Amino acid sequence: MEKGGDNQTSVSEFLLLGLTDHPKLNFLFFMIILLMYFVTIIGNLGMVILICCSSKLHSPMYFFLGNLSFSDLCYSSVITPKLMTNLYSDQKVISFKGCATQLFFFVLFVGSECFLVTVMSYDRYVAICNPLLYTVIMSKPLQLKLVGTAYSGGILTSIIHTSCTFSMTFCGSSKVNHFFCDIPPLLKLSCNNTFISELFMFLLSSILGGLSATVIMFSYTKIISTILRMQSPEAHLLVVALFFGTAIFEYARPISSYSIQKDKIISFVYTVVIPMLNPIIYSLRNAHVKNAFNGVLDKISWK
Repeated sequence: MEKGGDNQTSVSEFLLLGLTDHPKLNFLFFMIILLMYFVTIIGNLGMVILICCSSKLHSPMYFFLGNLSFSDLCYSSVITPKLMTNLYSDQKVISFKGCATQLFFFVLFVGSECFLVTVMSYDRYVAICNPLLYTVIMSKPLQLKLVGTAYSGGILTSIIHTSCTFSMTFCGSSKVNHFFCDIPPLLKLSCNNTFISELFMFLLSSILGGLSATVIMFSYTKIISTILRMQSPEAHLLVVALFFGTAIFEYARPISSYSIQKDKIISFVYTVVIPMLNPIIYSLRNAHVKNAFNGVLDKISWK
């Protein structure tokens, strides 16, 4: 703690209270999360490597899927190692700068994933509704622009959210009743009036989520209206429902409705579970990925 003006005590570090109040469960949670994180790394890193190495997957759809896997791997890695460390250690503190850094990169990659999922829905729309012009429309320059826009949007969103959150004064308690530095529990520690920050976060989340959802709904409405079979539409819709459903529930609502235990579960789903499930959902439902994987195994076996 550091002394500030007006006899206030500013916070120099935070104490992350973690997933549970029962220490005896920490080892069980540690082993479960370790297994899930291992699957996340293998699944997403494997997907990125497979897409890069297999010429069969050098198409716009898999270029976007590779970036989605990269984003999943990154934002899970921003949260999960620190979560496991805190479960295994009695020292659950994180510095003020460390907390800000964690929030910045978390929002960056979650925001980028939001835009990437939207880009993927547009890609499927073009592929199904304009198949003859697909390769012309989804040119390499456009693919790079779309992915660049997705990451730029994530960076901009992260700068706004992080600067708004950490421009506030934190005083008194430094206990964050969460397993990572998320915006709602941090705002609860502020000694400033958080109404403007809450309103801004709500509006920004609603606008971004609303625009993304609009593009996705438009794309799939058009796709369904063509009455054509689409490669893995259920897979992408399931990813959309999981990601946007949990994220919108968490952020597009007033902080006053924040429920500690319930929101820890929601946060756990989109920070640990979804990054693990995405490569599984796409690979199990996709014949091209299976064939490419078998091709790589065949090449390895012949060496």
